[in-house]
Amino acid sequence: MGATLDLARATPAVAPVNLSGLTRKQLAAALVEGGVVPETKAKMRAGQLFRWIHFRGATDFDQMTDVAKDTRAALAERFTLARPEIVERQISRDGTRKYLIRVAPGIEVESVYIPDVGRVGALCVSSQVGCTLNCTFCHTGTQALVRNLTAGEIVAQVQVAKDDLEEWAVDGEDRKLSNIVFMGMGEPLYNLDNVADAIEIISDNEGIGISRRRITVSTSGVVPQLQALGAKTQAMLAISLHATNDPLRDVLVPLNKKFDIATLMEGIRNYPGISNARRVTFEYVMLKGVNDSPEEARALVQLLKGVPAKINLIPFNPWPGTQYECSDWGTIEKFAAILNRAGYSSPIRTPRGRDILAACGQLKSESEKVRASARRKLEAPAELASS
Repeated sequence: MGATLDLARATPAVAPVNLSGLTRKQLAAALVEGGVVPETKAKMRAGQLFRWIHFRGATDFDQMTDVAKDTRAALAERFTLARPEIVERQISRDGTRKYLIRVAPGIEVESVYIPDVGRVGALCVSSQVGCTLNCTFCHTGTQALVRNLTAGEIVAQVQVAKDDLEEWAVDGEDRKLSNIVFMGMGEPLYNLDNVADAIEIISDNEGIGISRRRITVSTSGVVPQLQALGAKTQAMLAISLHATNDPLRDVLVPLNKKFDIATLMEGIRNYPGISNARRVTFEYVMLKGVNDSPEEARALVQLLKGVPAKINLIPFNPWPGTQYECSDWGTIEKFAAILNRAGYSSPIRTPRGRDILAACGQLKSESEKVRASARRKLEAPAELASS
């Protein structure tokens, strides 16, 4: 009599939990649930592991020399500290580094390290794979949304950069990474819970230890989530503005049709903690003949009245297929002068990493385009056969 396999009862393999993506509280709970430590010792052990993972950059439990050998073995059985795969690492002529990171099969995101920004250097991280916002000047907006990133996948972008910069177990003056900006792929406020957990992990002073005042979250204006962002993260706020009137912003930032400028400004004025010491950054990409006139500059001054603010003027970074051009440098300087005379700090952001498509608005996974090209090649014979 032959044996039969009961597939209905087969239990699919479950991937081990990566402790790198857990907050300190979540880590303690995971250790108890995994049977590694009793509840009475969970908080202490979680703190010990957290420091190994996020201050020392451990990728193997055997590196944790002050943890008992049997405990390390139990941890290795149930959990992992694995980094995602770096598919491609590019270095620009100006020192900017771009990482294409595979966080899961077929799921890739980009993050960018920019030296000499902030105190010593900033990392631009992604919060989603792709984007839903379709901002017409943004390359990332041409890539369809695949999914939200987990907190662990967001933190992993920081870990990858710190591995590359060789800056684990360093403090103060030896750091190369001082600031985190959520300005990569995706709209962070559409993934707020995971963004908030990632910020909690990144800002913990016994781990990566980047101050919440050096963490900036940029949004295109998801107004209903602004209060929650401030309350959950205490992060600095940046607004991807780019226009001073609704008809133009409807075109540049289609989300404006849902939350118009008046609604957005009201939400900003009520952002928790806003003050002269915690100013809102308004990002304004300079598009030739579109939004760069002196009249627009004066309208921007009027729009921001009463809001503690600084304005980042961003020379447009071209990408293949775009309809826009960058404003002339003289035009940008005249625009900045009007804002400066009105009392607003308005630095002109120096384009970084343009030669590797790592500048603001240029991020889009090259592999996504390669996969699409391969798919078209596969589909072509089938189309010919059916014709």
